[in-house]
Amino acid sequence: MNTNKETKRVTDYDMQQLIGQVLRYGVLISGIIAIIGGIWYLFQQGSGLPDYGTFHGEGEGYTSLTGIIKGLGDGSAKEIIQLGVVILIATPIIRILFSLVAFGLERDKLYMFITLIVLSIILFSTFGGLSI
Repeated sequence: MNTNKETKRVTDYDMQQLIGQVLRYGVLISGIIAIIGGIWYLFQQGSGLPDYGTFHGEGEGYTSLTGIIKGLGDGSAKEIIQLGVVILIATPIIRILFSLVAFGLERDKLYMFITLIVLSIILFSTFGGLSI
């Protein structure tokens, strides 16, 4: 019986690389989605002339996540662009979550506490005024 089991520990370098990848891919994916939405928008409404004499407010798709999801189901280009923006906003929040996990693995309670405070402030300021 072989009792020499190899266990791989996650190092600080590994977590930094993972967090860097999350940021890179989050920005890249959100940019690609926004560009696709922009191209689709030009196909949908690119030939019309804008009416600058009348103000047209934006609808539900820009004020709630459910509106964006509903607009995606309808194939609306504006909501595709908004999805790219939401992913861009979510990217640093995900990075903070990964940092929280990294500090938890290191058992660094002070940095976990500080990261939780930062995450709470960001989540409250992001979702505090939205009606989901």
